[in-house]
Amino acid sequence: MPALRKVWVTVAGWLLVLAGIAALALPGPGLLLLLAGLVILSLEYDWAGRRVEPVKERAFEAAAAGVRTWPRVVLSALGALAVVAVGVVWWLDPVIPTVWIIGPRLPLGGWSTGLGVVVSGLAALALLAYSMRRFRGEPTERPGVSSA
Repeated sequence: MPALRKVWVTVAGWLLVLAGIAALALPGPGLLLLLAGLVILSLEYDWAGRRVEPVKERAFEAAAAGVRTWPRVVLSALGALAVVAVGVVWWLDPVIPTVWIIGPRLPLGGWSTGLGVVVSGLAALALLAYSMRRFRGEPTERPGVSSA
């Protein structure tokens, strides 16, 4: 069974790493997904373990910067709520518009896609709440975040 464990760790880790890389360019918690993927990969691969701490530091720096000012917090919350609203609309109105060669034959709408979008928005709100609790209103020296 160790071979099966290694396969699962490798697949799950790389999926999270790829999702994290995509989320660096797209809206989403890219560094956190990348960190999660590296943590999982580090269970089997030493090279991944060596990269966990630098990515963790960058993720915490980004999270702290994201809640440094109230306008950032408000815009982040509104953005997450907008994602939830889009997910609800997508869930309730499963009509898929035809875009170029992609049409309603592909499973790009309906409750499954809407639920995925809603969960993404709720995850963003949870990460915002975590960042507010951990990084807002603390002294300038924060654990896990370099002050340089």
